Amino acid sequence: MIYGYARVSTSNQHIDRQVEALKFEGVEKKNIFIDYESGKDFNRINYQKVKRKLKKGDLLIVKSLDRLGRNYQMIIEEWSDITKKKNTDIKVIDMPILDTRSKQDSLVAKVIVDIVLQLLSFVAQNERENIKQRQKEGIKIAKEKGIKFGRPNIKLPSIFNDIANMYLNNQISSCEACDILKMKRATFFRYLNKLKSTENIAKIH
Repeated sequence: MIYGYARVSTSNQHIDRQVEALKFEGVEKKNIFIDYESGKDFNRINYQKVKRKLKKGDLLIVKSLDRLGRNYQMIIEEWSDITKKKNTDIKVIDMPILDTRSKQDSLVAKVIVDIVLQLLSFVAQNERENIKQRQKEGIKIAKEKGIKFGRPNIKLPSIFNDIANMYLNNQISSCEACDILKMKRATFFRYLNKLKSTENIAKIH
């Protein structure tokens, strides 16, 4: 049996090209499984459905490797689980070398596929590390230029301490305090806790 798997990250993205490519490869519409989810892991409803259906001698086709997933280390583990434990073949349309049905000696074909997957994993990991390094360098340069990161502090009303004390002494409710200060409850309690920790307002004993 031939199965196809297609994925896009959101329902706003188009799936048509992937579906047409799978049909061109001979996959029947009823055997095409589609997910509208991120490829960060394999906990996807329809991917798990098609995986459960796979058995020895079947073929799973995807348009490109990143449609299967975006974490190459997880792809390697998943690929091994499907091809070695389930004895199911996999074909990646956009990368013909990733086709376990190769007419070459099966052992040689599997070794080649494993090497390609390991290489892709290395390249992906290296790129992630480069991105992190560039981010660190960018943040460092920005800080040296005086650019501040994070949520900016708001200017508290001059009566904040008085209202906060009234709330802590049960003279008014938190809703009343927020109404007077024209402030959201989350903001009120964030600054209330900050001031309490620095002992800038009276504490209840």
